[in-house]
Amino acid sequence: MSTQTSPVKFTGHRSLAHRFILATLHGKPIHISQIRATNPTSPGLAPHEISLLRLLESLTNGSHIEISYTGTTLLYKPGLITGSVAGRGADANGVVRHEIDGRVTRGVSWFIIAVALLAPFSKAKVNVLFTGSGVVTSAVEKWGDVSVDTVRTAILPIYEQFGIERDLEIKVNKRSNLSNVKGHSGVGEVQVVFGHQIRVPKTLHLMGPGRVKRVRGVAYATGVSGGNNARMIESTRGVLNKLVPDIYIFSDVTSAQLVEISQGTKTDPAGSKRKVGLGFGLSLVAESSRKGVFYSADAASGPEGGETPEDVGRRAAFALLESVERGGCVSAEAAPTVLIMMAMGSEDVGRVQIGREVLASDNVIQLARDMTKFGAAGWGIRDVGDEQNERDLIVSLVGSGIGNVGRKIG
Repeated sequence: MSTQTSPVKFTGHRSLAHRFILATLHGKPIHISQIRATNPTSPGLAPHEISLLRLLESLTNGSHIEISYTGTTLLYKPGLITGSVAGRGADANGVVRHEIDGRVTRGVSWFIIAVALLAPFSKAKVNVLFTGSGVVTSAVEKWGDVSVDTVRTAILPIYEQFGIERDLEIKVNKRSNLSNVKGHSGVGEVQVVFGHQIRVPKTLHLMGPGRVKRVRGVAYATGVSGGNNARMIESTRGVLNKLVPDIYIFSDVTSAQLVEISQGTKTDPAGSKRKVGLGFGLSLVAESSRKGVFYSADAASGPEGGETPEDVGRRAAFALLESVERGGCVSAEAAPTVLIMMAMGSEDVGRVQIGREVLASDNVIQLARDMTKFGAAGWGIRDVGDEQNERDLIVSLVGSGIGNVGRKIG
């Protein structure tokens, strides 16, 4: 990348993660101004955004980041995506250990999705260990973040459609729900291995969603009774059995982590110990008869408590039904991943069937605008052409053909 390239300019804090990813994939610098400039209490970059920038710096070589004193202006010049290279962000075993600060309240899935988008275009294998006092493995409804289980079962398998299927793994070493303990939003630990690097993704043609044939899921309880899982599963089955009889939900019960409180409060004086990350939740995935089509939903108890396992189970079940009802071959959670991968493919036309409601979401519309700023071709949108299916649209994308500049052809 030439240092004389004029940066692509943006304003505001929305879609920062997608802008960082697009800038890194295209090798173009970006300049973002007015980042929460009108926020009187917390102007500038949020802790999770700064943490993502540090992660990108660890996975690339030659990245340059400039942040203004107030944090409201950012200049990011991306480097080459090198992956987990020993001595350059990674330890002797080739593992990038990324510490997430306790002020971060986003789910670790937000970071994992970003890593998964960059990893196929890396020069070497990507192996990241997420640890620290801000690793939340459950879903976080405040931000709309899915759980780690949903990324593993509903988003990661989609990469197979692009010819990426070997040596992909997400391992949950320690679970943690979102906590309200000061300085400890979560104390989980997750390792992400992405060892299949390609030159250019395959052109996607994903149309005809088929019918839902089975539902799989993971019910998790951290630091609370395992009976909560059974109650969630039972209430979920009470709703979903009318949709499909083939339902299997795995139950995972783990203990909570005991941490020492460094920032004391009236209820938790400094030096005392407390269990962090208590709670329960449910991740559901509906698999279609069409290969590569998944619908997902999440629900988790909040840090304030007060919600019964039955309520969480029913909430997850109804959310899954809503996801299926939106139609298309791509869920709302996976749509940005699919569209970005299609845009990075060979200079050929790819097609995907997406529900109108998913395509009209703020995230997807903003992604289309941002991709155009980076020089991507416009999207072609047309009706499916089926009188019985008026809720779906066919989106056509022409790949950029940039591919993986760090990987040799052959």
